[in-house]
Amino acid sequence: MKPNYRRCISCRQVGLKEEFWRIVRVFPSGKVQLDEGMGRSAYICPQTSCLQAAQKKNRLGRSLHATVPETLYQTLWQRLAKSNTQNQILILRNL
Repeated sequence: MKPNYRRCISCRQVGLKEEFWRIVRVFPSGKVQLDEGMGRSAYICPQTSCLQAAQKKNRLGRSLHATVPETLYQTLWQRLAKSNTQNQILILRNL
């Protein structure tokens, strides 16, 4: 089976689907949420620069044709901070 590729809405980088975070506007409610549900989707890299640009320029909202709640951005920032600390722990263990 061939791999599924996606594009980051912020930096436009193409990569495997598993490398990105998925944000979904659920059909028919129109609710915007992370990772699950059927509907219009947008993908973003788990990087500070991509998340900053997406929030500042409303790239998620434009891509999903919906308003993105501030709580969703807060969740993404928390997820990014958690992944960064885990990466630092792994690097320190390998030294």
